[in-house]
Amino acid sequence: MNTNRIAHVAALVGEPARTAMLMALMDGRALTACELADAAHITPATASRHLGLLVEAQLLQVERQGRHRYHRLASPEVARVLEGLMQLAVPSASSQAAPRRVVVGPRDAALRLARTCYDHLAGRLGVALAGHLLEEGAVVFDGEGAAQVTDRAGSVLQRLGIDIGAAAMAAGQAGKRPQCRPCLDWSERRPHLAGRLGALICQHSLDSGWLLRGTGTRALSITPRGAVALRDGLGHARWAEVAGG
Repeated sequence: MNTNRIAHVAALVGEPARTAMLMALMDGRALTACELADAAHITPATASRHLGLLVEAQLLQVERQGRHRYHRLASPEVARVLEGLMQLAVPSASSQAAPRRVVVGPRDAALRLARTCYDHLAGRLGVALAGHLLEEGAVVFDGEGAAQVTDRAGSVLQRLGIDIGAAAMAAGQAGKRPQCRPCLDWSERRPHLAGRLGALICQHSLDSGWLLRGTGTRALSITPRGAVALRDGLGHARWAEVAGG
C-alpha cells in the first residue's frame, strides 16, 4: 500500500476550495471551471490550478464538448470515497454553510425540458431517455466517449414504438457516423444519446406527433399524446424526472 499516495489524495480532498468543487460534482453533472469557481467562492484562475491538481490525481476527468471543457468525478469510486467522508463529517455539518447549488444551462424552461441538439434529443427528456436505455441494458457506455447498442435494444425500443430492425439504424447510409454515442447535455450536464440511434429516436418522436418543433427555437414541446406514450415507455418514475423539472 502506497502511504504517500494516500496522504497526497487526502491532502487534495482536504483543501476547502477543492472540497467544495468536488461536492458540487457529487450529483453526477459535469461543470466548467468557472461554474466550479463559483461553487467554491474562488476566482477562475485559482480554480483552474486546483482543478489541474485534481485531474492529475485522477480524482476528476475532463470532457471537451465543442469549445468548452467540463469536469466531472473520475469514477464511481471517487464518489464513494467522498460519500464516506460526508458521513464522517455529519456531526459537525450543522455548523457548515450549505454548498452553493450551481445553476447551469439555459434559463428558458422550454429549452431545459426538451430541445434538439443537431438531430437528436436533449434537455431533461433526452437525458431521461438515455438513462432509461442504460438502465434497461439497451445501450452501454464504454467510458471513452463511445457507446454500444446491445441485443436488448430492439425489445426495449419496441415499447416506445421504435423498430430499429426495420430502420437498421440507417447503416447503409451512415458513412462513418457512430451507431450511438453519449453527448454531454448542456443544461443537465449528464449524457443524452447522439449518433444514428439518437437521430432515430428524435425523428420517431417528431413523426409520431409526440414532439412539436417551435418557430425560431430549438425547443420542442411535448404533446398530450407524446406525454402518454413517453410516460408509458419510460415508466412513471423516469417520466416524473422529465415532467417535474
